[in-house]
This record gives sequence, C-alpha cells and structure tokens, in this order.
Amino acid sequence: MKHIEGYLRVSLFLSEMGKLSSVFSLRHFLVLSLALNVALISRVVYEGENWREEQIRALMADASEKSAHVSISSPSPPSPSPSTSSSMAVTSTEIKDDGERVINLDHGDPTMYERFWQQMGDITTIVISGWQSMSYFSDVKNLCWFLEPEFAKQIIRLHKIVGNAVTDNYYIVVGTGSTQLFQAALYALSPPNASEPMSVVSAAPFYSSYPSVTDFLKSGLYKWAGDANNFNKDGPYIELVTSPNNPDGSIRQPVVNRSGENLVHDFAYYWPQYTPISSPADHDLMLFTVSKATGHAGMRLGWALVKDKEVAKKMTSFIELNTIGVSKDSQQRAAKILQVISDSYEPVGNPKQSGSFFHFSHSMMEERWKALRSAAKQSGLFSLPEFPSSFCNFLGQAFGSQPAFAWLKCEGGIEDCGNFLKKHKILARNGKHFGASPEYVRVSMLDRDESFNLFTKRLSSLHLSQSKDHEEESP
Repeated sequence: MKHIEGYLRVSLFLSEMGKLSSVFSLRHFLVLSLALNVALISRVVYEGENWREEQIRALMADASEKSAHVSISSPSPPSPSPSTSSSMAVTSTEIKDDGERVINLDHGDPTMYERFWQQMGDITTIVISGWQSMSYFSDVKNLCWFLEPEFAKQIIRLHKIVGNAVTDNYYIVVGTGSTQLFQAALYALSPPNASEPMSVVSAAPFYSSYPSVTDFLKSGLYKWAGDANNFNKDGPYIELVTSPNNPDGSIRQPVVNRSGENLVHDFAYYWPQYTPISSPADHDLMLFTVSKATGHAGMRLGWALVKDKEVAKKMTSFIELNTIGVSKDSQQRAAKILQVISDSYEPVGNPKQSGSFFHFSHSMMEERWKALRSAAKQSGLFSLPEFPSSFCNFLGQAFGSQPAFAWLKCEGGIEDCGNFLKKHKILARNGKHFGASPEYVRVSMLDRDESFNLFTKRLSSLHLSQSKDHEEESP
C-alpha cells in the first residue's frame, strides 16, 4: 500500500511540474535552482562553523577527562574565552578523591597550556608540503646556518614586545631544546687544550639536571663542581645562573664573581606569566626555550642569544656535529606560534590583548598559586617561599613571582618530604636532587587543571596525624 501511495505522489508531482513548465521558462528554473543552492551552501557553512566550535569543546573535555582520571560531580560548562581563565578551573570541592589515584607532578610537562591553544582553533595551523624542508640548510649566509629566518624574525619580535631580553648585536643559535644549547655552551666556553676540565657550578638549589647533563659524556673539557656557594678553586670556571630559578623561583645573580668567570644565564622562566619583567636581560650568553615560554615542549626547540661571535660559532659547530642542525618543521611551527602571540599585542593597546596568551597564562598561574597557598595553610604541614612584589613593565602591574614550580617544604618533623608525599600517592622531585635538603620537594605547577586541583585537594587534607603515622612507619 505504501508503494502505491508513493507512486501516486510522484505522479502528482510530475503532473504539477508539467503545468509549471508552461508558465516558467528554462531560465526561471535555473534562477530558482541557483537560489536554492546558495541557501543550501549558506546553511552548510553556518552549521559547519557551529560544528567546529562543538568539536573543539568536545576535544577539550575529552582530553581533560582522559588525562587526569578525576571524577567530577557535575559536567563542566562550555569553554569561555581565554580571558576568563579563573572560571575554567575546576574547584577542589567539586573533585571526588578516593586517595588511590597517583598524582605525578615530578616533571615540568606544561600541559596546562593545552586549553588555551585548543581554544585558539586553527589560527596556528600550518601546512608543510612533502617537498618542503628537505634540505639540511636554512640560511647559508647565517652563522647558524640551520636557523630558519622566519623563526629568528619572530624570536626578535617577541623579545622586543615583552621586553625581557636585548637582541641587538646578538647572534641567535637554535637548538633541540635548551638542554642541547646548554651542552653546546659548555663546549664553546671550555678551552680545548686546558690541563684539566673546566669547573661547572651553580648555586643550590640548582636545576636537578645540571649535574647529570654536565657529566653525562664524561668530557675532558668540563666537569660538574657542585654548589657555587662553596666553590673556591682558582682558575677559569663556568657558572650557571638560572633566573627565575628552578626549583625555588628566586631571582638569581652570579655568586662566585671571580676572575676567569664564564656565565651562562638560563632564562627559561623569564616570561610574564611567571615573574615581573622589570628590564630586558643583557648578558653574554642567554638561553630560552619554547617549552616554558608557550608550553610547546614537544617541539623540542630552544634558542640562545650570544654576544661573542666565536662562542656562537663553536655552539653552532657542536649542534652541527651532534644532530646536524635542528628540525626545520619544528622551527616553522614555532615561528607561527610566536607570530600569533605577538600579533595579539600589536599595535600597542590592542583591545584583544586581555585575552591573549600572556594575560591568560598569568591569570592561570595567579589562581594556581592562590589555591596552593590556601591548601598548604589548611593542612598546616607545609610551607612555601614568599616573593616580593615588583612592577612588570609588560603587564603594567605589580605582582610577586608565581613560578612554574613550587618549592614545597614539609614541616612537622618530616625529614623526607618526597617519601611522605609518595605514601599519599603524590609524586614530586626530592630536594636532594637539587643539592638541597630532602625536607623540600619540587612540585610542577604546569599540569592539567584536573590533576592540579586534585593535588591541592589532597594536600589540604594532610594533617599532623598523618606525619606522625609516617614517622612510626619509617625505619
């Protein structure tokens, strides 16, 4: 019966069309068809844009859910604009913690920034064809011949906008992360025919990888000599000055200050989300990294600003022999990322800058440090360093440092803070790895929202009774 009804409808339709054909010419049908197609295309475009926004939100929610494995009492609201970072964070009261999930904050993996870049959509997307980036060489006229010109251009532009480093009369050397650049710097600053290896020092607490990276190759050119505060050996030396410091966030100056010094300034964290930008850094050799500047650790890119041409040449030679250059694809992608950040701050006074990267990330760090201090106070078992407030020329406001890592100290007679937290399924890096007391741990502030909020909730629940239980369990 349904088939017969369908046949009758088709016959009626054809009959009506026959009548219309006597009224309308072929031109009329073409115009009508064109109008219908335009309407259809407009609807597809409109629905496509809505679909894209929904997909971004869905991806963000899915990534967050998979990464932290945290049960949340109610679904999160749709993602707002980047300028409202504080409202995005899941409060600790909404998190259900059974105490069994392991919270790993040992590494400084900057996944906190995923949310911002997801919200930015395709604005940073680039397309690299199969025939592009095939040569080893980027710019044969440049001292660092594997440095992509566009990446160099965007590095200089961003430093000028932020005001955190002088770039005039400097050579730029690109490396596979600042770790490779650190090794290249040690190679370049060490005399090749010295009677003994050059001493390498840094004031404690120092970055935990400095000793291991320095001595990894067992080089005859240099060797780790420990805490700069205790260094009293005559002769040339290399001092590593990390400012803001990893792990404690302090602003650092050289400690040894003797003849024969060779300074390497590590400015991985000298960006406005972490500390006030008071003046542009202007030192002989300065290291920066994409991973902590924008959060793109997976790009494995860093750069050095070097005053001395011969030092820059030797650093370039080290990287040439070590990896025959640096990924051109990564540099092109990084150039686009830096360009997007800079574009949002130019011209000066751009109304969009309140939702731009550094404003967004500064707000996130501010909220996280408030949450951590509140949790430590509620617990009563932990203390954190205090940072003096100073004016930031870039953000136009005064604030205290809000480092990428928290230098957390266990009180209440707990001698091994890392071991104590581990018993409560919180993983942090023990202070002994930084040349400091095991009463301290370094905690990453850069993990995803869910992991960080779970951490503050669990930390706030640890009290004196747990510390006494820990002492009884310890051998």
